[in-house]
Amino acid sequence: MEAPLRKVAIVTGSSAEFGLLRPVMAAVDARTDLQLLVIAAGSHLIPPALTFREVKRAFPVADSIPMQKVGPATRLDDAESLGRGVARFARSLAAHRPDWVVVLGDRIEAFAAAAAASVGGIALAHIHGGDRAEGIADEAMRHAITKLAHLHLAATPQSAERIRRMGEPEHTIHTVGSPSIDDLDSFGPLSDQAWADCAAPGAVVLLHPIGRHPEEEEAAATAVLEGARRAVGQAKVLALPPNADPGRDGILRAIHAAAARSEVTPGDHMPRDRFVGLLRRLAQSGGVLVGNSSAGLIEAAALAVPAVNVGPRQAGRERAPNVVDVPRESPDALAAAIAQAQTLDRSLFQHPYGDGHAGERIAHLLAATDPYAADLTRKHCAY
Repeated sequence: MEAPLRKVAIVTGSSAEFGLLRPVMAAVDARTDLQLLVIAAGSHLIPPALTFREVKRAFPVADSIPMQKVGPATRLDDAESLGRGVARFARSLAAHRPDWVVVLGDRIEAFAAAAAASVGGIALAHIHGGDRAEGIADEAMRHAITKLAHLHLAATPQSAERIRRMGEPEHTIHTVGSPSIDDLDSFGPLSDQAWADCAAPGAVVLLHPIGRHPEEEEAAATAVLEGARRAVGQAKVLALPPNADPGRDGILRAIHAAAARSEVTPGDHMPRDRFVGLLRRLAQSGGVLVGNSSAGLIEAAALAVPAVNVGPRQAGRERAPNVVDVPRESPDALAAAIAQAQTLDRSLFQHPYGDGHAGERIAHLLAATDPYAADLTRKHCAY
C-alpha cells in the first residue's frame, strides 16, 4: 500500500527569513511524497509592510499566527508575544496535524513554533542550528531550539560540530548548506531604472536593533550612517529599514533625520528578488554593504559584495574574506573600514555555506526520515 503524504508545516516569521525558506518550501512542494503547509507568523503581520502578502503570493498559506503588537516594543513585550505565539501555534498544529514542523534560525516566531511542536509531540526540524550570533538574546533561542529539535539541518560543518557537542545524536545531524545560497542565480541585477530609483548608492546600510534602548539604537545608527556618508564621498548612501525588533524605532529615527538633511536615501522594505538584485548591482559598481545583517556574511560573500560588519550582532558567525569587522559604532572607524572593504580582492570571496542545493537536501531528509521513529522523537543526550 502506498504510504500517505507526509505533511510538512514550514514556519516563517519575517521577510528576511522567508527569503531563506523559499527554496525549502519550493523543494517540499515539488515532491510527490510531501505536502507543504506554510504558516506565516509574527512580524509578517505587522503594518506597514505586511509582508504576509509576499508569502501569500508565493505559496498558499495554511494559517497565520499573530504575535507582536503594532508600535514600539521592549524585550519584555517580545516575551509576551512569545507566549501568545506558543499558545496560538499549539492550536494551529492541533488543527492541521503535520508530521513535521520546520523552523529556521533563532527568532521568537521560530522558538514559539518549536516549543509548541516539541512539547506537543510533533517532530521538529531546525535549519541553521549550531550557528553563532553572540550579540543578542537570539543566540540563546537558537541553541534552545536545537535542544527542542529532532532533526538538525546545519548550514556548515562547524555548525554541525557544535550541535554534536551539545549532545545531539549523530544520526540526527546533517550538513546541508544554507538555503540562502540556493536561489541567488534566479535573480539578476536591478535594472538601470530600479538602480537609479535606489539612488545608485556607493553604500547600502542594513542595520538591525540588538536589544538596546531606542535612544541607544538611534545614536548607534546615527554614527553608522555618518561613517558611511563620509566614506562614499559624492556617492549616495541607501538606508534600508531594520527588522521589527525592540529598538527599531530608534534606528528609523536616525534614518529619517539623516534623510531630512539629505545625507542618506531612505529605502522601503525589499522583497528577496529586489534585495538580491540590489546586491548584484552593488557588486558591479564596487559598492559596500554596511550593517549587522547575516546577509553581509552569507549572501554578500556569495555575490562578491564587500561587507562591513558593525558591532556584536554577528559575533562568532563564520566569515568569508569579504567581511571587515568594526567592533563599535564610530563614524571614523566605519569610514576607515568601508575604505578597506573597497580594496578587497573579490576573487578571494569564497564562503562555507554550501553549493546551492540545501532546499533539495532538506526536502529529501524530511521524506526519508521517519518522524515517528522512537530513536528520533525520544530526546536524549548523546554523552
